[in-house]
Amino acid sequence: MARSSKPIRNAPGGSASDEGHALKKVAAKHADAKELVILTGTSGSGKASALKAFEDLGYYAVDNLPLELLPDFASLVQLSPEMHRAVLVVDVREGPALDRLPAILLKVKKMLHTTVVFLDATDAILVRRYSETRRPHPLSRTDLSQVEMVSGSITSERQMLDEVRNLADFIIDTSAFNVHELRAHVQARFGPKNGDGGFGNQMLISCLSFGFKNGVPLDADLVFDVRFLPNPHFVPEFRKLTGKNPKVAKYVRDFPQTTEFLTKVTEMMLFLLPHYVKEGKSYLTIAFGCTGGQHRSVMMAEEMAKRLGKAGYRVKAVHRDMPR
Repeated sequence: MARSSKPIRNAPGGSASDEGHALKKVAAKHADAKELVILTGTSGSGKASALKAFEDLGYYAVDNLPLELLPDFASLVQLSPEMHRAVLVVDVREGPALDRLPAILLKVKKMLHTTVVFLDATDAILVRRYSETRRPHPLSRTDLSQVEMVSGSITSERQMLDEVRNLADFIIDTSAFNVHELRAHVQARFGPKNGDGGFGNQMLISCLSFGFKNGVPLDADLVFDVRFLPNPHFVPEFRKLTGKNPKVAKYVRDFPQTTEFLTKVTEMMLFLLPHYVKEGKSYLTIAFGCTGGQHRSVMMAEEMAKRLGKAGYRVKAVHRDMPR
């Protein structure tokens, strides 16, 4: 049978090679737009709530997929025309297989853009959460009391997750978060960015107070030590109050070093924030620490939140160690 001598028709205005290049560009563009989030962290740190928040943002959410299937899942995300963003929970439920995560993650990152988010909280908060929910820890042993069982399991879990934590792109300390605040945190960092519409149109700033005796917040971007200020704790009438009380706030504010410190920090933040926004940072935590997290740090966080709010930024004050 004779072959037709008619030339193959191409798209108007271009050759077959041009069309091939165009298709490759489109494919590359879609590949760049793909995103996979690996959500991991300690048990009780809020992974289930964070997973729901990602799902509400349009991510295809999967909990506890066997680690060996992670490359196949990443390939599915990469090739699927419907699945643009996905989030996958990986934690100690994987058991010994968790040791293979770094090697598997290296392979997956070559396939598509991948972000590792590690959720954590202080041991005291994790124990309290397990006490409230009465759920067993994944690594719990039944021959111990509930507190001993959870405390020991948390220690073992931290050892198992140590290498995974070092791989994290984001570490989020959920100690001071309730469910709604964790949801807002996820939305601020992973929601639509400028021009996309929705709640990602401007960076969200948290002014966080804490006590050094309870440890520095894990997710703090900037930390200021305000223990150089006179301590209201040693004034009997202020001891049981907090920095949110007007009298305590006035006591701290009336020291000249307080005014100078606030002025300088405000000037620095107003210089830094536009640059953070320009670089695409969607969430910033500014932490102020004193000894117990009750007076000086609380007053500073409240005051800085007011100042940055007046400058037009979305800001909230959060107090990790202040009595509720």
